[in-house]
Amino acid sequence: QVQLVESGGGLVQPGGSLRLSCQASGGIGGIANMGWYRQAPGKQREFVALVTNVGNTDYVDSVKGRFTISRAGDMSAVYLQMNSLKPEDTAVYYCNANLHTFVLGPRAYWGQGTQVAVSS
Repeated sequence: QVQLVESGGGLVQPGGSLRLSCQASGGIGGIANMGWYRQAPGKQREFVALVTNVGNTDYVDSVKGRFTISRAGDMSAVYLQMNSLKPEDTAVYYCNANLHTFVLGPRAYWGQGTQVAVSS
């Protein structure tokens, strides 16, 4: 059974930094890409950043230059380094992975979410 376990959220002051981690496990055959989404109160979930299994990355415009996504070499984990945090970055951050297992074809999997709060 696939599991995505996130860690690293918390409360930080504006201008501060946090590093999110997501560890994937459970009968994984191959991972095409992993990424992060976020959902602020009263808003829809939005894409934040993605890294592919060949190292290509993509970011939503609002985090470019501030956030950096990286991955473990075997794609077992993905990280999000968040610098220069702003109050508008406050949200629940969800790890996402598009992968196939040894018994199931490709599909998207989600972590349980980790809260990031940016406030003075």
